[in-house]
Amino acid sequence: MTELRVAVVTGAARGIGREVALELARRGYAVAANDLRAPEATVEEVEKLGATALPLPGDVSNEEDAERMLAEVSGRFGRADVLVNNAGISHISPAEETRPEDWRRVLEVNLTGPFLMCREFGRAMLEQGAGSIVNVSSVAGLLGVADRSAYNASKHGLVGLTRTLAAEWGGRGVRVNAVCPGWVKTEMDEEDQAGGGYTDADIEGRTPMGRFARPQDVARAVAFLADPVESGYVNGHALSVDGGWASDGSWESLRLSHR
Repeated sequence: MTELRVAVVTGAARGIGREVALELARRGYAVAANDLRAPEATVEEVEKLGATALPLPGDVSNEEDAERMLAEVSGRFGRADVLVNNAGISHISPAEETRPEDWRRVLEVNLTGPFLMCREFGRAMLEQGAGSIVNVSSVAGLLGVADRSAYNASKHGLVGLTRTLAAEWGGRGVRVNAVCPGWVKTEMDEEDQAGGGYTDADIEGRTPMGRFARPQDVARAVAFLADPVESGYVNGHALSVDGGWASDGSWESLRLSHR
């Protein structure tokens, strides 16, 4: 009998997190779906796919919540095989106008939260001698993007955390990797665009493949890094899922001339 594989996905109420939860459910995982409030719609969709689901409300940046979430997953399933740190927030403002409280909140959610979840679930994975952690960073974790100092710093930090934990834990059976999406067409993108800072055409023009990423594009990359067979020797890697964004140093007219 095949042992049930268990995945924990943070920020699972919408966007990338929701699609990651569904993709892992399709691949046979039981899914513990986290968000600030229980993501009931995601849980229902996971169950419609025939997978087991556990609603897991909590603030990833709160240490007590992280500890409680580990206890709930362990109590229900006895183990966690995969942790996907997807929960995140954005903040768009020039650096000189960014308030310290906004800076701190972005880093708390986007970097301290993944650290706390990695620490708690990583301990359990180390005890069982196996596990995979996938951190959702960004192209903004590899390159600078103006007016996003807090967000960029948090995502660069998340890549650094990924590599450090990979170095510490890889020899004990726990792999840690990251995905670095380009712009993804999600609710967060719609909210950010509402501020008037960029348009669809800006992103499509900058991306060599000429389109936004879809949540499914990122979810499939996460599922690859989660799988102990398909990516069993991949550790400490930051996988770009950006349509070539971080690889292309062309100016826009040159880029567009090759479409």
